[in-house]
Amino acid sequence: MKKVFAILFFIGISSLSYSQKSQGIFGKDPIVNLENFQQKKIYYGFYLGFNNFDFKIDYKSLTQDILVKKSTGFNVGIIGDLRLQEYINLRFEPGLYYTKRDLYYPPNSAFDSPSDALREVNSTYIHFPLLLKFSSLRTGNVRPYALGGLSATLNLSSNAKLADDNFQQRFRVKSWTTNYELGFGIDIFSEYFIFSPSIRGVFGIGDELIRDNDPNSPWTGNIDSLKSRAVLINFSFH
Repeated sequence: MKKVFAILFFIGISSLSYSQKSQGIFGKDPIVNLENFQQKKIYYGFYLGFNNFDFKIDYKSLTQDILVKKSTGFNVGIIGDLRLQEYINLRFEPGLYYTKRDLYYPPNSAFDSPSDALREVNSTYIHFPLLLKFSSLRTGNVRPYALGGLSATLNLSSNAKLADDNFQQRFRVKSWTTNYELGFGIDIFSEYFIFSPSIRGVFGIGDELIRDNDPNSPWTGNIDSLKSRAVLINFSFH
């Protein structure tokens, strides 16, 4: 997966380099590309990227931590951008995110087999972030920015409606969660489009765990809260 996005990143940079030819985006006196593009009231784009999701787990009593093994997932989505004023834009970036986390529980006498100590949490998210983008002054064909806002996430793999729980090998979380997001990026203006790599942190606000029916469950009984955390790296094109 990392190789795929490395190739996408390389293609984006190569396209920019080709379109600039001898002038160069970072040259001393570059030709200013798409000079009036961001003066538009509304414009659109799309993004591809990858993610790394984790869980922040708080416990009711002192215990050995649950080990969360993370893996790299992918993102794809669209962008709608509304210009509020010269340096502030409102962005809506709905997308599809796929990720996987493995939870390794510490040894417990209630576990009958090694498989009881492992829970694989596969997640397919439909993500709805509403963000404010704060841009700096444009320098040639480069414009850094910061962004932040709130998001809602629908987990299509939550198992929230199932009656079965961990005693039947079903790890359950809530279907909907809310988050806040903070990040930064850079707009790079080529002759024909804007290439915008960015990195963003996603921080779950509320507890998303659905507890087992047995309040003394070895999987959920001692968990006070479970919240998603993520790092997103997106490559956007406008």
